[in-house]
Amino acid sequence: MINLPLNLDSLDRKSNDYRILQEADHSRSTIASLVGEERYMDALERTVNVMRELRDFSDFNHQEFRAVFAAILFDLAEIHFLLKDYRQSEKELDTLFKVLGRLTKEDPERYGEFHILAMELAARIIRSRKKTIEMLVKQQIQTEALYEKVNAGVASATERLSESLRKVGELMAASGAYKEALKFYSEAIRFSKKRSGRVGRKEIRMTIEMAEVMSRVKNMRQRAKRLLAAVLPHAIALETIELEEDIVALLEMIDKFEEQPSKWKTFMQTLSQLGRNADRENEKQARRAEKEAEKEARRAEKEQRKAEKEARRAEKEQRKAEKEARKAEKKQLKAEKKQHHSEKEAEKADKAEEKALKEEKKVGKEGNK
Repeated sequence: MINLPLNLDSLDRKSNDYRILQEADHSRSTIASLVGEERYMDALERTVNVMRELRDFSDFNHQEFRAVFAAILFDLAEIHFLLKDYRQSEKELDTLFKVLGRLTKEDPERYGEFHILAMELAARIIRSRKKTIEMLVKQQIQTEALYEKVNAGVASATERLSESLRKVGELMAASGAYKEALKFYSEAIRFSKKRSGRVGRKEIRMTIEMAEVMSRVKNMRQRAKRLLAAVLPHAIALETIELEEDIVALLEMIDKFEEQPSKWKTFMQTLSQLGRNADRENEKQARRAEKEAEKEARRAEKEQRKAEKEARRAEKEQRKAEKEARKAEKKQLKAEKKQHHSEKEAEKADKAEEKALKEEKKVGKEGNK
């Protein structure tokens, strides 16, 4: 957390304004402890309460009020960044630069360090690297003015800014964004030279790292060699054997890249050709397998149609047999019915004959009488 010492001598110790600023300063110590314990939500709540208290200050144009407000903006931007609320953090950073810009013009000796630290904070929290570079360019004029009245605080803050930019450059180079990485290395070296006023060990090390990134881009290798050649005398003057060896080794590596581009190209083309041949063979086998699968599918489909046809024929034969069976059954029922009728008629005739015999016997008996 940023420590911005206050000067409250211009305020009456019994006034409400004095109490507000003193309590705000005390609360920032508590907020720093909460952040150290990773209690970010509690720290955010405490910071918001401090902002509410500041609204009761009588003169928003008072320099000490604006200094406290800037410190609270530092806290908010850092806490929202830790909570991964990057958009809100960037908004607070924009406001911080507006407040600090005016304070720095009024008293560069006192506020210059915090302007540089705000730039260091921006290098850490702004997700868009393009926006970070634009911010650095925008604040460059203000930074140049600060170095006209340079002091230990500004130099210390600048060292932090330089290191943050260097780390961003390393991350960009690791992700393959070489040209973007070079912009951050360039800014890191520029600020580091401003801090020290000369080309020292740290500046030489960052220049070597920058040249190594350049060597990965074919059309930048000559520029990397010129950069290394320019920094080599400084390494010799510092009598740093390690840096000299690193520079010479990197120059030799770049020369090898330049001397044997055809062999490397042939090697890569051979690998690519082998890969293409393997791909073509795989495609050929895949097409062959696909044709076999289609042929097998057609054969299976044909067998299925044949089986379905046989099933339909069998079903037709079954229906025909069932029809013949029903017809035969019907004939049998008809014959049985006719036979039953004949038997009934014969029984009826027997009964009539029996009756007639009875009548005849009866008539004979009466005649005898």
